[in-house]
Amino acid sequence: MIDDFAKEYLHGELRESREAVLGKLDGLGEYDARRPLTGTGTNLLGLVKHLSTWEARYFGEVFGRPFPEPLPRWDDTSARGTDLWVTEHETRAEIVDRYRRVWDHADATIDALPIDAPGHVPWWPRPDVKLFNVLVHMLTETNRHAGHADILREQLDGPPQDAFWENHCAKIEHAARAAGHHIAGSPSDRNA
Repeated sequence: MIDDFAKEYLHGELRESREAVLGKLDGLGEYDARRPLTGTGTNLLGLVKHLSTWEARYFGEVFGRPFPEPLPRWDDTSARGTDLWVTEHETRAEIVDRYRRVWDHADATIDALPIDAPGHVPWWPRPDVKLFNVLVHMLTETNRHAGHADILREQLDGPPQDAFWENHCAKIEHAARAAGHHIAGSPSDRNA
């Protein structure tokens, strides 16, 4: 009974997290959805592409249920990082539609298998896993990237034009500067 509850709970949370990631694309033009927003090139549509690739892999080949569309090999070092950005020839609709097809495939795997179904993740140090492990892993990864997406979207939208948030940020800035001056040897002291 607890197994069914755990599987249903984790699956429900994964579904919500997927939607949260896609929601960060709402209202953005092509440039803003794709442009690099960090020093490593992190961008919103690239996060969706990345999650699509890895969810397809984790709920596909790990359980002997390969996703029916081509995926780059996980051990192809020449393809490393290509799932983190979107070329000018790939459309947003293609990326989003593929992510939704991955959801359908992953959901079918989750629904078909018991939570203790064995899988094999050859790129993990302990490769023999259960569906439970992969559900937790993908929920963690999706939530991690949803958090990245929150921050990226905040960068794109700019600060809220609201006195509460301006005062709130000023209070945090003051505390950070004060701490930087009081803690001797802090590397941030040089930047304050």
